[in-house]
Amino acid sequence: MMNDKQVKVYGGIDTHADTHHLAVIDQAGRRLADAQIPTTATGYQAALRFLGSWPGLVSVGIECTGSYGAAVTRAVREAGITVFEVNRPNRFDRRLHGKSDPFDAYSAAEAVLGGRASAAPKGGDGLVESLRVLRTSRSSALQARTATINQIKGMLITAPEDLRTRYKGLSTPKLIAALAASRPTPTPVTAAEATAYSLRLLARRWQALTGQIEDLAGHLQRLLDDHAPDLMRVFGCGRDTVAQLLITAGDNPDRLRSEAAFAALAGVCPIPASSGKTKRHRLNRAGDRQANSALYHIVMVRLRYNQETRDYVARRTAEGKTKMEIIRCLKRYLVRQLYPLIVETLHPRKEVAVA
Repeated sequence: MMNDKQVKVYGGIDTHADTHHLAVIDQAGRRLADAQIPTTATGYQAALRFLGSWPGLVSVGIECTGSYGAAVTRAVREAGITVFEVNRPNRFDRRLHGKSDPFDAYSAAEAVLGGRASAAPKGGDGLVESLRVLRTSRSSALQARTATINQIKGMLITAPEDLRTRYKGLSTPKLIAALAASRPTPTPVTAAEATAYSLRLLARRWQALTGQIEDLAGHLQRLLDDHAPDLMRVFGCGRDTVAQLLITAGDNPDRLRSEAAFAALAGVCPIPASSGKTKRHRLNRAGDRQANSALYHIVMVRLRYNQETRDYVARRTAEGKTKMEIIRCLKRYLVRQLYPLIVETLHPRKEVAVA
């Protein structure tokens, strides 16, 4: 328990790739001390010693808890210190006071003291982080594979006539298989030889990327089947959409205080667009667009294959709603259905032992 006479202290950390800057202020906002540490295990221990030297420490505000500050955030939270996520100082303050690492660190501490920083940082060490890194790797592999097949087809357009004739009209799988199995000269000299050699390398690259994509997709499917079976059973939900919604929600469901908060985060909360006698709402262009896209894809599946959804669309169309307005309503209803399942997945209820 904190002594009544003990001065309350608030910390702030400005994060960068190679160094972090720490600062502490008292409950009156007076600047007490600051220090710089390297972004290493030794540096994080030094940060904990610096923060621990202030017995009245209440909480710490950290910038970029999902990127540069992820490691120091984990270290500080594991030490039992309350952490809040801090946005970068606004441009007005920077124009007024200038820009420096100590200034940003003190600003982070002031944001916690003033209550401007009140959001808990994402955990970064649970199911969601696993999904995030796997999905990021898969997305980059998909983009690289698309670029590879585009290169192959573009190269074939300008290839010599015999190459174009040999592979003309083949589907993508057959084209890749034929090119990967080809045996061009290992020491190309002419343009035709160099083209044939490059096409085989590109085809084998496409095959390697396909193997990575399938491997990563299998891991994503396994994690979701094990940890989010209820979400996976919702009509229209699939591996990619469920993974994205969990990533958007984050490792800490406490960040989402209500269903309405998640709807706002995903950009599906209704926005008033009334004027005069017209009373309506429009689509929300804010929020996490990837989460919004995931909800849109689920709605599209339901529009095509779910009779109840199609009946709803027919009813609202008869009432004069536009297609976009109906989709907005469907996405909002979908959040209402998915929100409790997302919270349960990220923060399962503990089983109470019965005597």
